[in-house]
Amino acid sequence: MLLNNVLCRSASAAAAATTTRRFCVTGNRSASPCQRTVFLCLPNVQRQHNLQQYLAKAFSSLNGKMVKQGPRPLVICGPSGSGKSTLLKKLFKEFPDTFGFSVSHTTRKPRPGEENGVHYHFVSVEEMQGAIEKGEFIETAVFSGNMYGTSKKAVENVQHQGKVCVLDIEIEGVKQIRNSDRLNPLLVFVNPPSIEELERRLRGRQTETEESLQKRLNTARKEIEYGTEAGNFDVVVQNNNLKQAYEDLRNFIVRELETQQGQDVFFVTSLVSNYKPFEV
Repeated sequence: MLLNNVLCRSASAAAAATTTRRFCVTGNRSASPCQRTVFLCLPNVQRQHNLQQYLAKAFSSLNGKMVKQGPRPLVICGPSGSGKSTLLKKLFKEFPDTFGFSVSHTTRKPRPGEENGVHYHFVSVEEMQGAIEKGEFIETAVFSGNMYGTSKKAVENVQHQGKVCVLDIEIEGVKQIRNSDRLNPLLVFVNPPSIEELERRLRGRQTETEESLQKRLNTARKEIEYGTEAGNFDVVVQNNNLKQAYEDLRNFIVRELETQQGQDVFFVTSLVSNYKPFEV
């Protein structure tokens, strides 16, 4: 399973027998749920207890950085009609326990089938502006005359479950958070085959007036220009074919998550190798 942070590293190559111990990244050893669970194969020798205390102390000292950030969030962006929602549905279906969706706020009216608190938090302009003034949002944007935003609480709720937080946001929101040290997000842009195909998809929804449709298409042209510019996103997924687009998205995400797992292995292994018996 992706992000199954079960790391088994021997603290001593010479140790013949090992005992598994469970640590929470918060520094507590228990059977209760925690942000990240790390399993270590510890040498079954006299120093074992001191090593446990040392690791717990080290994890605790990182609580402010590691636990609050959690796994790197996945930001997915693209013009309306580019296929973002379809790709995310496939991703969540394949990995139901790995990803959690950050439910955004918006001032637009719900579309048929959309549920408040599930697809969006539908709020009034006054409620949205009040929350922005209180500093409750990580990013906000105005799109086609409506306000959108990602609240800090929405991201934290997902991270507290130990899952990768997925954010489906607009270009303006991406610009606000792309260099965020706190989030350190993975940025994915979904590019439609063409403006003509995008228009066909949007008309097929039958949810737009001619005026609102033209606004979306004009916005889409700007989004595609920014999204396909080198350096603005970590990867551009070209959605000419759904099967290939999902394979490209999936491969990118799996590779990145495996890299994060490898960094955790290095982190824990370094703690063990740097252990000194008199530090605790």
